[in-house]
Amino acid sequence: MKLLGFAVVLVALVISGINPHDRATWWMEVAPVLIAAPILIATYRRFPLTTLLYVLIVVHALVLIYGGAYTYARVPLGFWLQDLLALERNPYDRVGHFMQGFVPAMLAREIFIRGGLVTGRRMTAFLSACVALAFSAFYELIEWWAALALGQGAHEFLGTQGDPWDTQADMFLALIGALLALALLSRMQDRQIQALR
Repeated sequence: MKLLGFAVVLVALVISGINPHDRATWWMEVAPVLIAAPILIATYRRFPLTTLLYVLIVVHALVLIYGGAYTYARVPLGFWLQDLLALERNPYDRVGHFMQGFVPAMLAREIFIRGGLVTGRRMTAFLSACVALAFSAFYELIEWWAALALGQGAHEFLGTQGDPWDTQADMFLALIGALLALALLSRMQDRQIQALR
């Protein structure tokens, strides 16, 4: 199962990199995948994650890769959602930021529990959501730095689509994603953590 997920991400990464809409944006959007994959491979034997977490990481990687291929403002699935929900902008960027809270919260939760770093269910949930928000805030800083470094060339990477509140909306969606993941998946993750032990 885990090997299949890795293969799917690798194939998607290669296909998306063949002819992306904007090469520089593609590199910036898939960079988290290129950073996370070697870490997950290196720690697989020493600290294997739950199957749930590997599945979530694969889904998040595919969201990033798909967004990188088209740039977030041009993703066809986003245009479909825009038409379906009668929105003013392509919402695929919002999907990405939702996942940016959803997956890191579950990753932080698993590390906290398995490492014995936090005790108490409520404190674990609170700190997991805090980690997801910190991750989201750091990503917004990266977007800002890219905008400063690249100037107008960062427009595709930022994907604000004219929204002056884009940063705040992105972080809010990361918070919603984190809270939803913790509410829906904590018990399943607990069972899988027990099985790993």
